[in-house]
Amino acid sequence: MRSTRIVTSFVTNQKKILIVKRSERVRSMKGLWGAVSGIIEGNELPLDRAKIEIFEEVGIKSESIELLKAGKDIMVSSPQYPNHEWHIFPFLFKTNIVNITLNWENSSYRWINPNEINQYSTVPNLDEVLLHLL
Repeated sequence: MRSTRIVTSFVTNQKKILIVKRSERVRSMKGLWGAVSGIIEGNELPLDRAKIEIFEEVGIKSESIELLKAGKDIMVSSPQYPNHEWHIFPFLFKTNIVNITLNWENSSYRWINPNEINQYSTVPNLDEVLLHLL
């Protein structure tokens, strides 16, 4: 089975979490809601990739975020991709920034209460990943 290592970062502000809707221009999980994510490249540290993705996808610089928790990595499979697993390294960050600047990877964003996550069509197991961090 093929495996891809990715970071999934939730950003929180005033007890709300940021979710982003994946655009139609990305290769996988188009139109689904998720956290800020990205593929870990080479021997890169997951925390370093998480900070890079937060800046690239939502415009928040690393000095404007604080790491609250690094969760235990988990394996997730997706019916959309048979014979493929996602090796997820989850993170929870805090910021004071509310206005987000999206790049092409996401089409919109929302600040939601964590218990509202199941009201959205999300990438597989997003609620489980979030639960590991709260």
